[in-house]
This record gives sequence, structure tokens and C-alpha cells, in this order.
Amino acid sequence: MYLRLAIFLVLNFGGLAIGGIFTGAGVTSQWYAELAKAPWTPPGWVFGASWTTIMICFSVYMAYAWENIDNRILLISLYVVQWILNVGWNPVFFYYHEVLWGLIIISALTVLVGYFFLGFTSEMKAKIWLMAPYFVWLVIATSLNAYVLFNN
Repeated sequence: MYLRLAIFLVLNFGGLAIGGIFTGAGVTSQWYAELAKAPWTPPGWVFGASWTTIMICFSVYMAYAWENIDNRILLISLYVVQWILNVGWNPVFFYYHEVLWGLIIISALTVLVGYFFLGFTSEMKAKIWLMAPYFVWLVIATSLNAYVLFNN
């Protein structure tokens, strides 16, 4: 269990690091600063705190999922797609400034994480709640991306 947890922590935080490389200045960049942003946009420090919490919870979830979900091919396939979408959103939105494509990616990621949250209920039981921070954050982030698209 601890080895699986360590592997998922490395994979998840590694994904955040790779995404961060492509984010560059990100929320402090001139491009982002000049955008009309949603009134519910949190301050910049919330993003780091949120992603730290999310990736710890998701790593614990995946370590348990590996033990509890019989269809590991499905589990890992969904995980890989989640990882690619999560990492891929950063360069699309912050580096290439492709807000529409960013919305498409983050919407797909939200649906996928929603599946992790609800699709494995019978196998994961109460541990599905480890996915709640990720899902809630993505709903908020999707709304922020949509606001930027429709108001700029």
C-alpha cells in the first residue's frame, strides 16, 4: 500500500511540476492579469494549496483503488487520460492562450474525475470522498475558464 501511495504521489506531483513548467508565470503573467476574470476567482495562493490537497487525496484514492477495483486496465487507462488532460491544460491555457481548447480539456477532465468520484462507488465505498476536492475544484476551475472565454 505504501509503495503504491509513493508511486502515485510521485506521478501526481510530477504531473503538477510538468504542468507548472508550461504555466510559466501563470496567474502572475501579464496576459492572465489583463483578462476579465470571474468575480469568484480565488487569490493566487489558493491554487497551490488546493492542488497540494487534491493530489494528496487523489494519490491515496488511487492507492486504495489499485487494491479494490478489479478492472485495473480500466483504472490505469482512466488514470493515464486524467494525467494527460491535467498536465495538458496548462500549456494550452497559459502558454498558447487557447482558452476555448482549455475549456474543452478541463471539461473533459471534470467529467473524467466525476467518473472516478461516482463510477467506482461500489468498489471504493466511503473512499470515493477522497475524490471530492478534485471534483469540486475542477467544477470551479471549469467555470473560471468558461468565464474567461465568454468575457474576453
